[in-house]
Amino acid sequence: MISRRTLVASAALAPAFLVARQVLAQASAALQSSKLIYLTPLKSDGEESRCKAEIWFAPHDGDIYVVTQADAWRAEAVRRGLTQARIWVGDFGVWTDADDAFRAAPQIDATAALEANGETQASVLEVMAGKYADDGWSSWGPRFQTGLQDGSRVMIRYVPG
Repeated sequence: MISRRTLVASAALAPAFLVARQVLAQASAALQSSKLIYLTPLKSDGEESRCKAEIWFAPHDGDIYVVTQADAWRAEAVRRGLTQARIWVGDFGVWTDADDAFRAAPQIDATAALEANGETQASVLEVMAGKYADDGWSSWGPRFQTGLQDGSRVMIRYVPG
């Protein structure tokens, strides 16, 4: 049986739920068409890091994957336990020149983890190969693959939510 309190609380939360769902739908659609995401780790106090980046990515099985140098700040943040991140979806050029324009793009808060599963890495690289075929993948693809194998690069999985 649903109590009056539950009904009132549910009615009060419904608009926020619908807005969150709409934002997630917009971000999901943008992930399919955009070539770049902008991301930043969140500090332990919830503030954004000063460091941000525009980066190639692949949506795969509902998550967002990036490949980066093993010593990059985004990989180091994950290793240090700073697993919360903020992602904006869109292409605004180099983030330092974008004058914060990326902040108007669909935003996703996510939890990051290093992805070491070889099958997942191979699947994600296949998605990237299709996505960036005309953007230099013939040069970058082998670098990503070799780097993942020799440890000079890591794959990071961002789980929305």
